[in-house]
Amino acid sequence: MKVFHIKTNSPEETMEAARKLGERLEAGDVLTLEGDLGSGKTTFTKGLGKGLGVKRTINSPTFTIVKEYMGRIPLFHMDAYRLEESEEDIGFDEYFHGDGATVVEWAQYIEEYLPEARLDITITYVNETVRSIELKPNVERFEKICEELFV
Repeated sequence: MKVFHIKTNSPEETMEAARKLGERLEAGDVLTLEGDLGSGKTTFTKGLGKGLGVKRTINSPTFTIVKEYMGRIPLFHMDAYRLEESEEDIGFDEYFHGDGATVVEWAQYIEEYLPEARLDITITYVNETVRSIELKPNVERFEKICEELFV
Protein backbone atom coordinates (compact mmCIF):
# COMPACT_ATOMS: atom_id res chain seq x y z
CA MET A 1 0.00 0.00 0.00
CA LYS A 2 1.08 3.52 -0.74
CA VAL A 3 1.97 5.88 2.13
CA PHE A 4 0.67 9.46 1.94
CA HIS A 5 2.36 12.54 3.39
CA ILE A 6 0.82 15.95 3.93
CA LYS A 7 2.09 19.06 5.67
CA THR A 8 -0.21 21.49 7.42
CA ASN A 9 0.81 25.01 8.39
CA SER A 10 -1.76 25.73 11.11
CA PRO A 11 -4.16 23.95 13.45
CA GLU A 12 -6.95 25.08 11.10
CA GLU A 13 -5.28 23.32 8.14
CA THR A 14 -4.82 20.17 10.23
CA MET A 15 -8.49 20.27 11.19
CA GLU A 16 -9.55 20.88 7.58
CA ALA A 17 -7.59 17.88 6.27
CA ALA A 18 -9.21 15.73 8.95
CA ARG A 19 -12.68 17.18 8.20
CA LYS A 20 -12.41 16.05 4.57
CA LEU A 21 -11.45 12.58 5.76
CA GLY A 22 -14.28 12.56 8.31
CA GLU A 23 -16.83 13.26 5.57
CA ARG A 24 -15.88 9.93 3.96
CA LEU A 25 -15.86 7.75 7.08
CA GLU A 26 -18.35 4.90 7.37
CA ALA A 27 -19.52 2.63 10.17
CA GLY A 28 -16.79 0.17 11.11
CA ASP A 29 -13.90 2.41 10.02
CA VAL A 30 -10.91 2.36 12.37
CA LEU A 31 -8.14 4.97 12.40
CA THR A 32 -5.11 4.89 14.64
CA LEU A 33 -3.60 8.21 15.61
CA GLU A 34 0.00 8.40 16.81
CA GLY A 35 2.03 11.43 17.80
CA ASP A 36 3.80 13.02 20.73
CA LEU A 37 1.94 15.13 23.28
CA GLY A 38 1.03 18.41 21.63
CA SER A 39 1.44 17.09 18.09
CA GLY A 40 -2.19 17.73 17.18
CA LYS A 41 -4.00 14.41 17.70
CA THR A 42 -6.99 16.05 19.37
CA THR A 43 -7.06 18.82 16.73
CA PHE A 44 -7.13 16.13 14.05
CA THR A 45 -9.93 14.27 15.85
CA LYS A 46 -11.93 17.52 16.13
CA GLY A 47 -11.66 17.82 12.34
CA LEU A 48 -12.87 14.24 11.88
CA GLY A 49 -15.82 15.09 14.12
CA LYS A 50 -16.68 18.14 12.01
CA GLY A 51 -16.66 15.96 8.91
CA LEU A 52 -19.05 13.58 10.66
CA GLY A 53 -21.34 16.40 11.76
CA VAL A 54 -20.53 16.15 15.49
CA LYS A 55 -21.84 19.23 17.31
CA ARG A 56 -20.35 18.60 20.78
CA THR A 57 -16.89 19.80 21.71
CA ILE A 58 -14.34 17.02 21.23
CA ASN A 59 -11.57 16.77 23.78
CA SER A 60 -9.01 14.17 24.77
CA PRO A 61 -10.44 11.02 26.38
CA THR A 62 -7.37 10.63 28.62
CA PHE A 63 -9.27 9.83 31.81
CA THR A 64 -12.18 7.92 30.31
CA ILE A 65 -10.54 5.59 27.71
CA VAL A 66 -13.49 6.04 25.27
CA LYS A 67 -15.67 9.06 24.49
CA GLU A 68 -18.61 8.80 22.13
CA TYR A 69 -19.86 11.66 19.98
CA MET A 70 -23.01 11.61 17.85
CA GLY A 71 -22.88 12.80 14.26
CA ARG A 72 -23.96 11.32 10.93
CA ILE A 73 -22.57 8.13 12.50
CA PRO A 74 -21.12 7.84 16.01
CA LEU A 75 -17.47 8.78 16.53
CA PHE A 76 -15.70 6.71 19.18
CA HIS A 77 -12.56 8.49 20.41
CA MET A 78 -10.38 6.02 22.29
CA ASP A 79 -7.21 6.67 24.29
CA ALA A 80 -5.42 3.36 24.94
CA TYR A 81 -2.54 4.90 26.92
CA ARG A 82 -3.85 3.70 30.30
CA LEU A 83 -4.24 0.18 28.90
CA GLU A 84 -0.47 -0.23 28.44
CA GLU A 85 -0.05 -2.72 31.27
CA SER A 86 -3.50 -4.21 30.92
CA GLU A 87 -4.75 -7.37 29.25
CA GLU A 88 -8.29 -6.09 29.54
CA ASP A 89 -10.53 -6.20 26.47
CA ILE A 90 -13.04 -3.41 27.02
CA GLY A 91 -15.25 -4.69 24.20
CA PHE A 92 -13.05 -3.44 21.35
CA ASP A 93 -14.97 -5.46 18.74
CA GLU A 94 -18.17 -3.60 19.57
CA TYR A 95 -16.41 -0.35 18.68
CA PHE A 96 -14.30 -1.59 15.76
CA HIS A 97 -17.12 -3.48 14.06
CA GLY A 98 -20.02 -1.37 15.30
CA ASP A 99 -22.18 1.40 13.94
CA GLY A 100 -19.59 4.17 14.16
CA ALA A 101 -16.05 5.19 13.24
CA THR A 102 -13.30 4.70 15.83
CA VAL A 103 -10.17 6.80 16.35
CA VAL A 104 -7.57 5.16 18.60
CA GLU A 105 -4.76 7.15 20.21
CA TRP A 106 -1.79 5.19 21.60
CA ALA A 107 -2.92 2.21 19.53
CA GLN A 108 0.31 0.28 20.08
CA TYR A 109 -0.99 -0.65 23.54
CA ILE A 110 -3.91 -2.61 22.08
CA GLU A 111 -2.26 -3.84 18.88
CA GLU A 112 -3.57 -7.39 19.30
CA TYR A 113 -7.18 -6.13 19.31
CA LEU A 114 -6.94 -3.82 16.28
CA PRO A 115 -8.51 -4.88 13.01
CA GLU A 116 -6.16 -5.23 10.07
CA ALA A 117 -8.44 -3.04 7.94
CA ARG A 118 -7.60 0.43 9.21
CA LEU A 119 -5.89 3.73 8.47
CA ASP A 120 -2.76 4.42 10.52
CA ILE A 121 -2.03 8.14 10.95
CA THR A 122 1.11 9.64 12.50
CA ILE A 123 1.30 13.36 13.26
CA THR A 124 4.75 14.88 13.78
CA TYR A 125 5.35 18.26 15.39
CA VAL A 126 7.63 20.28 13.08
CA ASN A 127 7.32 23.67 14.79
CA GLU A 128 4.72 25.77 16.63
CA THR A 129 2.29 25.70 13.67
CA VAL A 130 3.58 23.15 11.14
CA ARG A 131 2.69 19.44 11.30
CA SER A 132 3.79 16.57 9.10
CA ILE A 133 1.05 13.95 8.74
CA GLU A 134 1.69 10.43 7.46
CA LEU A 135 -1.27 8.29 6.42
CA LYS A 136 -0.77 4.53 5.95
CA PRO A 137 -3.86 2.80 4.58
CA ASN A 138 -4.04 -0.95 5.22
CA VAL A 139 -6.96 -1.53 2.85
CA GLU A 140 -7.79 -0.41 -0.66
CA ARG A 141 -10.77 1.72 0.43
CA PHE A 142 -8.58 3.95 2.61
CA GLU A 143 -5.90 4.07 -0.07
CA LYS A 144 -8.50 5.35 -2.55
CA ILE A 145 -9.76 7.96 -0.08
CA CYS A 146 -6.21 9.18 0.63
CA GLU A 147 -5.50 9.29 -3.10
CA GLU A 148 -8.59 11.48 -3.65
CA LEU A 149 -7.87 13.82 -0.74
CA PHE A 150 -4.12 14.10 -0.32
CA VAL A 151 -2.46 13.80 -3.76
